[in-house]
Amino acid sequence: MPQRRGGCKKGFYMNRRSDSVAHMARTAGSHSDITGPRIQDAALRLFARHGYAAVSMRQIAAEVGVQAGALYNYTSDKQSLLFDLMQRHMTQLLAARADAPAGAPPLTRLEEFTRFHIRFHLERSDEVFIAYMELRNLTPENFEVIEGLRRRYEDDLEQILRDGVAAGVLAVPDTKVATLALIAMLNGVNTWYRAGGRLSLDQVEAIYWDMVRKAVGT
Repeated sequence: MPQRRGGCKKGFYMNRRSDSVAHMARTAGSHSDITGPRIQDAALRLFARHGYAAVSMRQIAAEVGVQAGALYNYTSDKQSLLFDLMQRHMTQLLAARADAPAGAPPLTRLEEFTRFHIRFHLERSDEVFIAYMELRNLTPENFEVIEGLRRRYEDDLEQILRDGVAAGVLAVPDTKVATLALIAMLNGVNTWYRAGGRLSLDQVEAIYWDMVRKAVGT
């Protein structure tokens, strides 16, 4: 009888301990869909504000309100955070382009691309800043992935220019150079435009579309 009671008691505590461990695991996992995005958002803000090299994992943890060690439940290191932010931005950009009017005339597609690029990127100023300024901080392997996604987006615009040249409605001596120049010009809106300023977003789009048309010789 004493042995039976002892055995039951031991089993009781073992079961309680197992339940406790399982509860802790469920608790940690149940917040992963919340804490993970919060860590990415915090890293995005800090990288854009201070630069990737100047931000530590401890700073990111403090921004989120968790212990520094807890970050490694959601990301392996700071490089992975930077890569994930860039990859997320580029995949969202490419997904948004999926509905572009592929069969429309070249000028129609070029105007649509111009307006799309301005609107999409104005809503994501931190992402745009990091996507262009922090490329140098990616590892060679991560850089190759992000560069491949960037080329897909650039190829979209270059194909429009090629079609326009073939149709005789655009005069572009080098479509690749023109592609990079146009994207750089459109990205410039992020550096100065502020909602509520002298020009509305519609006016800004119209002005930039006029400059794009003149730049490609129409």
